[in-house]
Amino acid sequence: MSQQIVIDSLAFVQEGGSLTGELALARLPRTHDWLVDTDGSVSYRVEASRGERGQPQLQLSVDGTLALRCQRCLEPMVFPLHFCNTLELIADEADLTQEELEDDSRDYLQAQKELDVVALIEDEIILALPFAPRHDSCTPPAPSPDAGPGGEKVSPFAALAALKGKPS
Repeated sequence: MSQQIVIDSLAFVQEGGSLTGELALARLPRTHDWLVDTDGSVSYRVEASRGERGQPQLQLSVDGTLALRCQRCLEPMVFPLHFCNTLELIADEADLTQEELEDDSRDYLQAQKELDVVALIEDEIILALPFAPRHDSCTPPAPSPDAGPGGEKVSPFAALAALKGKPS
C-alpha cells in the first residue's frame, strides 16, 4: 500500500508550505471507472497562500494525460488534464453566508488537522473530468449483422414466421 500525504492545512499555510510530486493513476482508485488504463501518472503542486483579505488558501495545480473511453465510439481517447484551483480554507461550513455558498467563483475547503492531499487531488481530478467524454469527430460502432433497418435487432423467429406463411 502506498504512503499517504497528510498535512495540517492551517499550519501548512502558516509556514508557507509547498508540495510537488507525481501520483501514479493506479494510486487513484476512484478515477478508475473513467480510465481505459491506469498506467501513467499526473504531476501536482500544492502551494500555501493568502487571499486578498488574508484568508488562508491552497493553490492546487494538476497536469497529466488520461486515457478515457469515448462514449460515442467506445474507443480510447486522450484527455489532456490541466487545472489550477484555489481552495479557500474555512473553519466551518456553517460560518459561510448564503451569498458565499452561492458564489461559483470561489471554492471552499474545511481546514483539517490531517488533510489527505492524495484524496484532495483525486476529488479535484474527478470534478475536472467530462461527464460524457467524446472525440471531436468519430463514428459510432456499426450495427451488428443481425440488426434490421434502423439498427433494431431482428428476431430469428420473425424470419421463421415469414417462411411459415409461404408455400414450398
